[in-house]
Amino acid sequence: MTVTQAAESALGSACPVTPAGPGDAVDGTPAGLVARPASTDEVAEVMRAAAAHGLSVVPRGRGTKQTWGRPPSAADVVVDLAAMDAVLDHAAGDLIVETQAGARLEDVQAQVATAGQRLVVDDTVPGASMGGTLAAHTSGPQRMLVGTVRDLLIGVTVVRADGVVAHAGGRVVKNVAGYDLGKLLIGSYGTLGVVTEAVFRLHPVPEARRWVAVDVPDAVRAHEVVHRVVHAQVVPHAVEVETTDGGGFRVAVLLGGREAGVVQRCAATRELLGPTAADLDAEPDPTYPWAPGETGLKLTCLLSGVGELLGAAHGVGARVRGSAGTGVLYAALPPAPAADVAVAVERLRATCTLLGGSAVVVDAPAEVKQVVDVWGPVPGGDAGLDLMRRVKDRFDPEHRLAPGRFVGGI
Repeated sequence: MTVTQAAESALGSACPVTPAGPGDAVDGTPAGLVARPASTDEVAEVMRAAAAHGLSVVPRGRGTKQTWGRPPSAADVVVDLAAMDAVLDHAAGDLIVETQAGARLEDVQAQVATAGQRLVVDDTVPGASMGGTLAAHTSGPQRMLVGTVRDLLIGVTVVRADGVVAHAGGRVVKNVAGYDLGKLLIGSYGTLGVVTEAVFRLHPVPEARRWVAVDVPDAVRAHEVVHRVVHAQVVPHAVEVETTDGGGFRVAVLLGGREAGVVQRCAATRELLGPTAADLDAEPDPTYPWAPGETGLKLTCLLSGVGELLGAAHGVGARVRGSAGTGVLYAALPPAPAADVAVAVERLRATCTLLGGSAVVVDAPAEVKQVVDVWGPVPGGDAGLDLMRRVKDRFDPEHRLAPGRFVGGI
């Protein structure tokens, strides 16, 4: 029996295992085997078997973000969590929901909606799983209202690289003080552990929701409008900005709450936006603006720099959609030679740095990733990167979890 056959046999004793196909590659890195566990215990068995054979492991939820970040240096085993798709508990009276990692966000929303509740997380990547949402730390318009998924997570179950199952947090909104393992795992791209279950706090569905929007000709005007709304008393749930077909911008404001109050705040918001403002018949698209073949970026800055960042994005030919009210924008650069895309990325990165933020290449063609540092400088410089590496060493000493996918080759 070969080493590969022995590894496949060991993994197969835990759950269904099949040879990987071309569609299982992770951002161009070929995969060896695909394991499909159906429970946390099975994930733990897979991880123990992988550790015993020195195999690298890449977790996968619904596969909607497999090209994000850097390609892993190896992917001996893809742990597919799609079979772990259950909503384990919805305690409506406590405003919490517990799900498995493979559950789709849209399915979780549908279930909690039956009790007039919602998880205030926008579906920015259609079909995404709860585990993938945590791993990539995606966020949308309503981050202005309650924060991101990081702020809504109250408990997590994770399987370590050695197969040990760990739990953090609990089932109440306020937990005892200590290290917050859940928040550490969010945005780690599967490099620290495999999240298998999570508990989130919920919010009531508002009685009314209305969007008010205005089209403006340039970045300066967009900044003025955003600034005016953010500092008014209309209590917006979201303040979004998006590039229009004519090269200008649309600023859209979400109001929510009781019907009578929303009507009054909409009227006040229209006055703030100007005489051409109007209510929208349909909600703005919350998904990220890039398409296959384009380069997608996450751009952040202080609120005072939103106008300048919008101008910089327009200057390099990028389309923008994002949360102007929180200084978090997403941009799409059209297909172009990799060297030209690299120049545009560096211009945006320099602007973000000057404005107190950062620029990360979320997704891009392979040729662009070969010439661009997708993650960019680490906050805190060498000291910050050293700390991240020590965390990786503690959680995954052999560097077998999604190796090379994260910042600094972690």
